[in-house]
Amino acid sequence: MEHRITTRAYSYTAVFEPAEEGGFVVTFPALPGLVTEGDSLEEARAMAADALLGYLESLAKDGIAAPAEDPQPSMPLIRETVAVAF
Repeated sequence: MEHRITTRAYSYTAVFEPAEEGGFVVTFPALPGLVTEGDSLEEARAMAADALLGYLESLAKDGIAAPAEDPQPSMPLIRETVAVAF
């Protein structure tokens, strides 16, 4: 029996805000409560992708659809799209 694995790509806006103690705090306007951080912008990007993937996998496991992207997020200092597939 052949098993087919379906992968879907997801993209959400991530907000990277400089932290007072250094590094960056990352939030996702469309995903309230999802927060991560990194000591550098590069580490914050990696942590954001990891956090987003874990969040989406958890939703899928619970049978909950991924929320839609926020079309007009607040005005961040640094804003990038983070994409993952699972």
